[in-house]
Amino acid sequence: GCGMQTRSLGTTGLVVSAVGLGAGRLGGADLADADVDRLVGRALDLGVTLLDTAPSYGRSEERLGRALQTRRDAVVLSTKLGYGVPGLQDWTGPAVAAGVDAALARLGTDRLDVAHLHSCGTAVLRDGDVVEALLRAVEAGKVRVAAYSGDGEPLQWAVRSGAFGAVQCSVSVLDQANLSDAIPEASRRGMGVLAKRPLADAPWRFSVCPASPDVALYWDRLAAWGALPEGFAPTELFLRFAAYAEGVSSALVGTASPAHLEEAVRAVERGPLDAELLRALLERFRRIGGDWVGQV
Repeated sequence: GCGMQTRSLGTTGLVVSAVGLGAGRLGGADLADADVDRLVGRALDLGVTLLDTAPSYGRSEERLGRALQTRRDAVVLSTKLGYGVPGLQDWTGPAVAAGVDAALARLGTDRLDVAHLHSCGTAVLRDGDVVEALLRAVEAGKVRVAAYSGDGEPLQWAVRSGAFGAVQCSVSVLDQANLSDAIPEASRRGMGVLAKRPLADAPWRFSVCPASPDVALYWDRLAAWGALPEGFAPTELFLRFAAYAEGVSSALVGTASPAHLEEAVRAVERGPLDAELLRALLERFRRIGGDWVGQV
């Protein structure tokens, strides 16, 4: 390859890097502000221009805002909305409206490039208040692209609603359900697609079943899958699978480590998996993963 690939985020007018930084770890107390500055600087050096955060990530938004003070226009900034606004009920129009303003303040910016309703159910989407509030923020110029983050039935609904310019959903070797339904439909409608959990929480790191239920689920799937193809680190196999999956705009890698981010970028820069290997991975999932749904 020759550096980081960039892609259109559907027909939104935004351009994103094939690897995005998931900033969940940036809220951690073990990280100094200087570490966050270094990570953001390294991301930009590597050509990673999409940064995805959320209010549930501790101090992630405000730290990112500080790190981006002089480089805001170099990045596409993505966050989540709908919950966690003091004094307001989650999943109401006012929680979204106030959440937009709070995110702008924490990030120290005048616009959110992509703002996702974060994994709310179909009933909330269908009710309309929450979606309306997000679309009003778009009209007001506070949000560029209205988006939905989630999996399963609500994702299907969100894709077909016409309300959103982008979606974020699970895509990995162990999470392929969205590749046969939600993502092709999103592509047909000109929507951008951000792939979350491309590493499926890296269950190969553990020699015994991990305690966290999320990771344990992927551990079980990997055990059912059996041996992964030879000749690749699992990380590389999974990242190249997700980043080049049909219809995916960018794969989000959650890390606080510049070295891990660089490793992810170098893996994706090697290009798509060869067609035969890809076919084998898709086929294996069809055989054993029929009831495996994307993990939120």
